[in-house]
Amino acid sequence: MENCCNNKTKKRNFIEKKDLVLRLSKIEGQVRGVKKMVENDVYCTDILIQVSAITAALNSFNKVLLSNHINTCVADNIQQGNMEVVDELVRTLQKLMK
Repeated sequence: MENCCNNKTKKRNFIEKKDLVLRLSKIEGQVRGVKKMVENDVYCTDILIQVSAITAALNSFNKVLLSNHINTCVADNIQQGNMEVVDELVRTLQKLMK
């Protein structure tokens, strides 16, 4: 994985952080479930359906995080006159759409 951290941080409010962590915990549980399915020789299509559910959950997580990012980090930076954040957002979206 390429280095994606730019030493910036974002202080999230309690509700936002709780929602994101809950989503990730559910995804983590789904992944553990798929691992057990593989270990227990579950039929391929059943595993594929569960992996598809994980993919959908990750996409949903990304949508929420991206929306929060645009509504806070990007908006705040634009209001402060930092237009570089727009280029950063474009680069991020390009990476997400690979």
